[in-house]
Amino acid sequence: MFENIRLSLQGILSHKIRSFLTMLGIIIGIAAIIAIVSTIEGTNMQIKNNLIGAGNNTVNVQLMQGEWPYDFSYNAPPENVRMISDKYKQRILDQKEISACSLYRTRSNPENVFLGDSRLESCTIVGIDEDYLSTMGYEIAEGIAFTEKQYGDYSKVALVDSTIVRGMFDGESPIGKIIDISSEPFTVIGVVEKRSGFEPTINSVDDYFMYNQSSSGQIFIPTNDWGICFRYDEPQNCIVQAVDTDSMTMAGKKTADILNENVRKQSAENEEAENNIEMGMGAVEYKSESLLEQAKALQDLSKSTNNMLIWIASISLLVGGIGVMNIMLVSVTERTREIGLKKALGARKKRILAQFLTEAVVLTSIGGLIGVVFGIGLSKVIANLAEVPVSISTKAIVVSVVFSMAVGIIFGLLPSIKAAKLNPIDALRYE
Repeated sequence: MFENIRLSLQGILSHKIRSFLTMLGIIIGIAAIIAIVSTIEGTNMQIKNNLIGAGNNTVNVQLMQGEWPYDFSYNAPPENVRMISDKYKQRILDQKEISACSLYRTRSNPENVFLGDSRLESCTIVGIDEDYLSTMGYEIAEGIAFTEKQYGDYSKVALVDSTIVRGMFDGESPIGKIIDISSEPFTVIGVVEKRSGFEPTINSVDDYFMYNQSSSGQIFIPTNDWGICFRYDEPQNCIVQAVDTDSMTMAGKKTADILNENVRKQSAENEEAENNIEMGMGAVEYKSESLLEQAKALQDLSKSTNNMLIWIASISLLVGGIGVMNIMLVSVTERTREIGLKKALGARKKRILAQFLTEAVVLTSIGGLIGVVFGIGLSKVIANLAEVPVSISTKAIVVSVVFSMAVGIIFGLLPSIKAAKLNPIDALRYE
């Protein structure tokens, strides 16, 4: 075996240019496949991270009416939905898929938020409990967080995120500034930001409002202060953190099931419920976000598109295999007298077959290894030029090398059989 490998390397080195041109199809095919697979893996990772919060693993369980979040800005709290008690929160935390849980209230784009004489037209007010910041992955960037006392004593304090700071405070420190919410003054005591995730470039008020067409800045107040600004009896939503990404769907489903036990069934006599059904608004119940399923759907779409590219790249491997077969047939013809001499000295067919088959496999394996290196380099170039994420797949590298060896076996078999079947007398007479 080792003798065959030595002879193969000797034959390849004695015809360097011819060997390289023979390997070129294999190199290009392997490099293209690795680059495509790496781009697919990187894109799928980015899709997953963008949807689920880059490892935060949080699932939002909201009170919904039909397919839309229940809007307390225009609707009274539903009579059949109770407040979420500590008992229900503890039941949620007892689920094996859940590591953290927080209850919160929210109001998007309220009309009664002012900074001095300027109305804040695009923002979200969030009433939070003690667990919200840690569950959502926020940290204090400036100032301080709410104290345990402030969560319960109606201190009228607020936290803001960095989006509002950059857009509404012109980059100045907001600490100590007053924000009016429903004509109630709230003192800003801190700035929060995500530990990881995308942050838009905002340098002015215009940038702030342009960005906030799709995403608004947030103002956080203690949940007990919610009644000062809005209503005391608004039911809460829930945010849970799963123990890992794969548990997110089940964590959201179990949380929604538990919270819906706290929702009294609409009675047939309930006039409001009957009107809602007639209007097609749907029943009021808790539903969880299916972000993991959304990520999987987008990943499947990405894979189905890029699988076509992989098949196209595989054509170059087929071309490379044909090139290997062609050069091996030439090699058999060139070495006909050598084969005849070996057979005359007693070499058997399987020995001749193994020698030429090994040469074909060594040739394609070297091409495969060069293709792997070239493919990794090509992936890095694509990442820098196209600004797309790539993730080098070890599995793709191993499969590529094995596949290149298989190409050598398949396309080297016919020339090897031809060499093994040569008649020694005819071979020795060959000119």
